[in-house]
Amino acid sequence: MTLDGLQASASDIIDGQDIGIKDGKIIALGTALKSISPSATIIDAQGGYITPGGVDSHVHLEQPNCPMGDTWETGSRSAVCGGTTTVIPFVSQARQHDSLLPLVEEYSARAEGNSYCDYGLHVILTNPTMKILTEEIPILAREHGITSVKLYMTYDPMILRDREILNIMMASRKLGMTTMIHAENHDMIDLIIETLEAEGKTEPYYHSVSRPKIAEAEATYRAISLAELMDAPILLVHVSSQTAAQHIRDAQTRLLPIYGETCPQYLWLLAERLKATEKDHFHGAQAVCSPPLRETSAETDAMWRGIANGTFTTFSSDHAASKYHVEGGKKLGLVDGKPFFRKIPNGLPGLETRLPLLFKGVLESRISIHDFVRVACSSPAKLYGLPSKGAILPGKDADLCIWYPHGKMKSFSLSNDMLHHDIDYTPYEDLEFANWPRYTILRGKIVWDRDGEGLTGKIGDGQYIKREGNLLPGPRNVFVNEWRPPI
Repeated sequence: MTLDGLQASASDIIDGQDIGIKDGKIIALGTALKSISPSATIIDAQGGYITPGGVDSHVHLEQPNCPMGDTWETGSRSAVCGGTTTVIPFVSQARQHDSLLPLVEEYSARAEGNSYCDYGLHVILTNPTMKILTEEIPILAREHGITSVKLYMTYDPMILRDREILNIMMASRKLGMTTMIHAENHDMIDLIIETLEAEGKTEPYYHSVSRPKIAEAEATYRAISLAELMDAPILLVHVSSQTAAQHIRDAQTRLLPIYGETCPQYLWLLAERLKATEKDHFHGAQAVCSPPLRETSAETDAMWRGIANGTFTTFSSDHAASKYHVEGGKKLGLVDGKPFFRKIPNGLPGLETRLPLLFKGVLESRISIHDFVRVACSSPAKLYGLPSKGAILPGKDADLCIWYPHGKMKSFSLSNDMLHHDIDYTPYEDLEFANWPRYTILRGKIVWDRDGEGLTGKIGDGQYIKREGNLLPGPRNVFVNEWRPPI
């Protein structure tokens, strides 16, 4: 039972209500619940915010794109220490794989018994054969509860043609699934990389030059157009630029089921982080991700506005970490001592810092606590078919994050040794924090107690969740002309 907290939802703040928990579920909200059950274990929130446990719907764990990265154990451990109680990583298909089912079985086996938090799974499609789309995707949705697919409009090993994207949208629409899209124009990027390399401009900083905002904007608009043709809901992942966000906003204004996601790095970091330092000419590799960090604070300000005005539906870490100080991680981008940004593994660590970085925006009045809950908890639970997650209501899983009361936590500057991932750096080193999750509660169990024992959860606490379909607005049966896709 929790007492004396400000329960925050996407629309309200409830003060003075206790939360009764039994068998991992919230069973009651009300006053003086302690008198009804005097033997209950009490967690005193001391007037701090109580938010739903975080849902991080875009996470990469034990995947080929993250060499020397986090395992299920270390990644999920860092999640609960940062207030997140549910993650959704990816089963990844390579071009040569002609079936998804063995991949799902193998990746599920890696996760089983090795997670500190609850989890679901997405599937990345790079070889969407008709057999996969018509036979296997329905099996994954019905029998495995995998109700979302991700596809790429860039990267040679993963890029799909527009026709393949349309086929995926058609299959996903039939099943009530969400299609996640990494939107960047591959040919623009390929041309720029070719010319930069010819000029000898291969340092990490030129990664940001090679993937300009216009490449993201064009692909975002194209993805929305394809989705409008098919009347299919899509989510544009890790949006980084103002123009791409505006394309999403314009589509939403026309009531299209177009959703957007942004990430902490696009709120707090700029492209200058990719430049060399006096002591380390390769230091910028730590900040290489795609889409890249943008050049000016006008772009980061636009991402904050996109959260505040409802353009962004979800806020995810896109945790895709590789170690920096060891061979085989980020240093793959060093060839005989010379940097080649094209060879640097993409991605940043961010699972544990995701919620504190977003809460920092609440404290600085960039967004409201309601925006926080909406994009970090309730909307990802709805978009990805997790009806037991994302809200503090009777019948829901008792997943909670309890924050310090205002002014009660001593501010600190973050250092990587404070974190619980297995990565040797954080891009948010020395950033000041005035609040952090005090308790994380997973299905009624305290798994993080910052003022007590710290990590109190155990490996294996996390359970696999078979997800339902998208619970947010979906197809409208409105088409661009008299043609109808075969759906």
